Amino acid sequence: MRIRSIAPRLGLAALAAAALAVPALAADYPVLRGSQIEDAPPAPSSFSWDGFYVGGGAGVSETKFKPGSGLQELARFAFRNTLLGSEVDMGNLLSSLPDKRDSGATFFGLAGYNWSFGDVVLGFEADYTQSSHRYLLTDYIARRAITSNGTVNDFSLTTSQGAKLHDYATARLRMGWAYGNLMPFATIGGAVGRFNTLSTITATNYLTQINPVTGLPEQGQANGYPLTVGAAKKNVYSFGMAVGAGVDWALADNIFLRGEYQHIRFADVEGTTTTVNTGRAALGVKF
Repeated sequence: MRIRSIAPRLGLAALAAAALAVPALAADYPVLRGSQIEDAPPAPSSFSWDGFYVGGGAGVSETKFKPGSGLQELARFAFRNTLLGSEVDMGNLLSSLPDKRDSGATFFGLAGYNWSFGDVVLGFEADYTQSSHRYLLTDYIARRAITSNGTVNDFSLTTSQGAKLHDYATARLRMGWAYGNLMPFATIGGAVGRFNTLSTITATNYLTQINPVTGLPEQGQANGYPLTVGAAKKNVYSFGMAVGAGVDWALADNIFLRGEYQHIRFADVEGTTTTVNTGRAALGVKF
């Protein structure tokens, strides 16, 4: 009777000991423990675009110079208050000058500040760029015209027009969308450029007319000619608009790389309208 009562008790004790041993064995099993660590997802990026930043870089620019009607007005001015000028439109004798382009490397520095509103990033940025792009167009025309008083006018116009864009600066608003360590953005703002300009005309007028007393022909240069009008000017400023788009890529907590396209159009300066298109890259530091 005693033997039969002890056996069931021993069996229950053995089952309980086995149940307690299974989780302990599983916890010490190295494959299960290692797989839990290796399959853990990486921590999300905590990069913040907020704050002040500075940077610099280089780009490739194409500058288009578009001559306006400045030379036509100078040609009319060169023959103002003359019978020839009143009877012949000197401005119409000058053909429209073609657009000229210059391209090459440009170098710039930048500074700005960002404010984040969730994934939206708003900011303000200013930059300064050295350019040195230029153009120069020259021409010469000679004509003969007989005015209403019978005078033969053999006149000429030597024209020169050009400009050099030394450097320029922009101030722009930025609007971006943060996507982890990438931030696409667009910009819009104003620009000011510093130019040297050249816009001149040298006019001559050689007269052949009949002397009313002697009846004999007389020849000679008209009074006041040769005459040069216009001027070469240095450090002339022009204002314009700047727009662009690009992407900032955070390389570390306070370093980012940028790729950007920028378009600037300057207003007419001394007869020339200037447009600058630039693809550029920069490295920046955020504080």
